Amino acid sequence: MSEQLRANFEKAGQGHVFAFFDDLSPDDQASLIKQAEAIDLAELRELVDTLVLGNGEHHCGFEDMKPAPFTLLPDNGGDQALWDQAKNIGEEAIRAGRLGAFTPAGGQGTRLGYDGPKGTYKVTPVAEKTLFQVFAEKILAASRRYNVEIPWYIMTSTGNHDATVSFFEENNYFGLNPDNVKHFAQGTMPAVDFEGKILMSGKGQIALSPDGHGGSLRALVRNGHIDDMKKRGVDCIAFFQVDNPLVRCVHPEFVGFHLQADSELSSKACVKAYAGEKVGVFVERNGKTEILEYSDLPDELAEATDKDGNLLYRAGSIAIHIFDRDLIERIGTGADAGVKLPFHRADKKIPTIDDAGNPVEPAEPNGVKFEMFGFDALPFAKNPVVIETARDEEFSPVKNAQGVDSPESSRQHQLRLFAKWANDAGLNVATDENGIPAVEFEVGPLFATSADQFREKLTEQGTVDIQQGTVLN
Repeated sequence: MSEQLRANFEKAGQGHVFAFFDDLSPDDQASLIKQAEAIDLAELRELVDTLVLGNGEHHCGFEDMKPAPFTLLPDNGGDQALWDQAKNIGEEAIRAGRLGAFTPAGGQGTRLGYDGPKGTYKVTPVAEKTLFQVFAEKILAASRRYNVEIPWYIMTSTGNHDATVSFFEENNYFGLNPDNVKHFAQGTMPAVDFEGKILMSGKGQIALSPDGHGGSLRALVRNGHIDDMKKRGVDCIAFFQVDNPLVRCVHPEFVGFHLQADSELSSKACVKAYAGEKVGVFVERNGKTEILEYSDLPDELAEATDKDGNLLYRAGSIAIHIFDRDLIERIGTGADAGVKLPFHRADKKIPTIDDAGNPVEPAEPNGVKFEMFGFDALPFAKNPVVIETARDEEFSPVKNAQGVDSPESSRQHQLRLFAKWANDAGLNVATDENGIPAVEFEVGPLFATSADQFREKLTEQGTVDIQQGTVLN
């Protein structure tokens, strides 16, 4: 081991990281050295000083805050002509190869009682396609529709990277060109105790955790994918989470609004279902658009209404964005000192070892993890855009084993959407009072990814026979 590396850790007050170094096997020693070399001690020192030993995170006041403007859907009072214009602009850009897709997919299905990468979880109501397959087929459908190759960048974690890559290989990338699917592992940050000391999860293992979906921006840079985008001519990156099967991965209108405004970061918003819904809201503060976490919005503001009786702060963030490539590069390289995502503190129960090297399973939070949020890029973005999307058409995440945002709720939402498409196209599918069809059927992304495309398909084929168990592909 480099004596300089050890000296740097000693000087930083973190020399205990190597307390058991001489007891380790050569392979474990090499692993510990690699972990230590990846830690930016100066950055860690700053985080400890501000978030652990200091006064924590500081939020601006609410005196100058107001709801951020957002473009309404035509069905909700928006201008149809604006949406048509945006669609034309977006389709032209997609055909020109300017769009790429990006999915943070480092999570496991633990909360769902599932042992595996969350993207490999089966979510569709009849064919039981996985989340990854749904997204892949949506991207493949758009690639065929616009006669273009759309690259898909998938960020894994150190814990699920190999399993994720193997899953794609075993399924032949779901018809996508493997050269257009780029897997890379997320960055990590060391966890520390409440004194700022790096926690060890084993004698040769630093307690590392993912650096948050905000860390994905610098991971794209560090893994060479910004350079890949430049070679391809991709300058718009559609960002969506791995848990939402309804997302429109390739949405021409969204791309068009983004480009028309010369925006560096555009976002979709759903109108909040109720005042206390646990989603961030789009606000303007100090002349900047930002997403305020629901936990930071005082009750009196969360419940405030406008002159029409609507929630004042009703534009909820659903983690669907389009990033400008150059903004990602500026944030990811850290070259611009004024453009840097903040880290946030999260107190957690972190398995560790004691001074003798014995394992400790804490009953209460014993340390701090650091993570970045992608939406913190908004205040740094030029000309940010927020457009409305319909909850029942694009937002039904699979997060919990039961209840809200569960596999069953998402399944019901998918069935309801498929029935709506069918009925809007004149197929007269019987539904109950909640819009759930009497027969379970599924519309695969290769058949249609929107109501308009569903109608187009019927025009081409004449009609389709929908029965129990029908899967349209």
